[in-house]
Parts: sequence; C-alpha cells; structure tokens
Amino acid sequence: MNNCISVVVVTYNQEQTIGRALDSILMQKCHLPIEICIGDDCSTDATQIVCERYATRFPDIIHYHRNDRNKGVIDNYYDTLLACNGQFVADCAGDDFWVDPLKLEKEVRLLEENPSITLVHTAWRYYDEPSKSVLPHPILSAENSITDGQKLLVPIAIQVGLPVIHLCTALYRKQTFLQAYAKDPMLFRNQAFKCEDLQLSFIMAYAGKIAYLPDVTLYYSTGKTSVSNAEDDERQFRFVTGVTRLSHYLIRKYNLQAPEINHYFNYRIFALAMHAFRLQSQELFNETEKLRKQWNVKGDWRYKLIQMGGPSLSPRKEGKTHPSMIYKLYRLLRKVKRETFQLISNIR
Repeated sequence: MNNCISVVVVTYNQEQTIGRALDSILMQKCHLPIEICIGDDCSTDATQIVCERYATRFPDIIHYHRNDRNKGVIDNYYDTLLACNGQFVADCAGDDFWVDPLKLEKEVRLLEENPSITLVHTAWRYYDEPSKSVLPHPILSAENSITDGQKLLVPIAIQVGLPVIHLCTALYRKQTFLQAYAKDPMLFRNQAFKCEDLQLSFIMAYAGKIAYLPDVTLYYSTGKTSVSNAEDDERQFRFVTGVTRLSHYLIRKYNLQAPEINHYFNYRIFALAMHAFRLQSQELFNETEKLRKQWNVKGDWRYKLIQMGGPSLSPRKEGKTHPSMIYKLYRLLRKVKRETFQLISNIR
C-alpha cells in the first residue's frame, strides 16, 4: 500500500450528481496525495461520459472502472475498495458531496498521530435535492471525541435511522479492513445483508478506537428514491430483512450482550409485519413469522396484534369500505411504530 489516501466513489446512473461529488473530492487540501477510485456499476445514462471526462482531465488522480455488468452495491463497493492503493480510505457516494476542503487533512492527521485509532468520522447534514437546501440536523456531539470501539459495537449493530458512523464522512485504515476481510470475507460479500457500510463501521470499532470531529464535512443527498428509502413496501421489506440478518450475524458472532438488543429485534419484526400488513401479503406475514423464530424473537403485543388480524386488517382492500375502528387501529399501529423507531434511534 502507498502512503496516500484512496477515495472510493461508487456510482450508478448518477449523471446529474457525479461531477459534483468528484469536484468536492478534488478540492481537498491535504499533505498526502489523493487518488479517486470510481466504480461505475454499468450505468445506462451519461455517468460514464462524465467520469471519463474527469479521468482524462486528472489522469494521475482519478482511476475509472466501469463494470461490464451490474454487480450490485455490495460487490461494486468492495471490488473498488480492494483496487485502492492507499493505506487510508475514504468514500463519497456519487450523489453526495463533501463541503469541507480540509476534511481529509483533519482526519488523516488524527490517524497518523494515533495508531490506536482505526477510523475518524464527522458531523454531516441532509441536502434536499428538489429544493437545493440544507436541512436542519442535530450534530452528534459538539466536541471532539475518541471512543473505545468496544463501546460502539452494540449501537452500531442495532442502529436504526441515523447511523452511528456515516461512512461517507469517515477515513479509515485499509489494513484493518484487509485483516477482517481475510478472516471473514462473507461478512462483506454476503448479498443477503443488503448493505456495505454497517459491517465496515463495526469491524473498525472492534479493532480499535473511533475518533469523532464535530465539523460538518458531508451533505447527504435526500429527497429521491433509493434502496433504503423506497416507498415500495416489498422493497423495504427486503432491505430491512437484509440489514437485520447482518445485525443478527454480528451479534451472534461477536457474542454481544445488551438489553437493547431484544428491543431492536422486536422493533424489526414489528416493522416487517407492518410492511406485510400494508401489502395484505400473507406470504410476507409467513416470512416474518419464520424470521421471528429464526432470530429467537418472542414478539411483543404490537406484533401479536397484527398477527391476530393479518392482512385482513389492512385499510387498502380494494372495493371495500373498512369500519372506522379498523382504520383507527391501523393509524394506532403506525403511531406506535414511529414512536418505537424514535426510541431505538436514540439508543447510543
């Protein structure tokens, strides 16, 4: 590995935003050289044209690779990461962008001065694409901190909503990743887990200390459809199932113990049941019940209430007017889900 910083940029059909992301990386002022490794997952729009134009302008910095087939986010990310040459790695999604030109400099200084730190991350803000405005968002903390990573394992494994570590704000040690990857490649390559960032944050915390800077360095693009915010209930069902499988895997493998873990799985089972409830899908209800048993979740009163009614309680039945009490029950369940989500999100 070279004494430089590699920035992973994975992209798919982001012709409107990929240039903005690359510009935000190119503006970085850092005492170490920077390389940008772009993994284009076989985009069908003009993303390739934009990336090739940047690679031509900055041949010593930008390495562009376009997959000849669509690999999916997990394989595209880790293939790109493994191709990096730097001993330090950052990433910036093709639709997000950095807003602090000293982001990498601040982070790499901490890593160079503190060998026990495996990852540095920062504060960030939501950026609403339709209105082009920055949305209010609470800073995790107003102070710098260095935390024993062992204290973050449970919060990372059971995170819901806001991530404990937003990986697009982070800089981490590639060697730490390579050691974990060699021991357990399926932790990173299992397609059933549906995400690529949570396991990286987890193994960095497991291996050392995590540093946090209160500086806002990232605007996280929102206001558009993605895998994780899709309105489609079946897609959400699959995504939540995958992430919870990953959480279950980490909790069992690393023998994590905490009262919050039980609350997390009860919430996840309830959330899956709500997706099945809205879709009137007996198949998804059956799958939820199978997962409940597999994850050894008892299921609290919310889940049992939905289980008693099943799809027949859904207010979406075509051609029928549902009694007001059933619709009120549906609204009540929605309210409970939101409140539980907030409770779990606040666990840190």
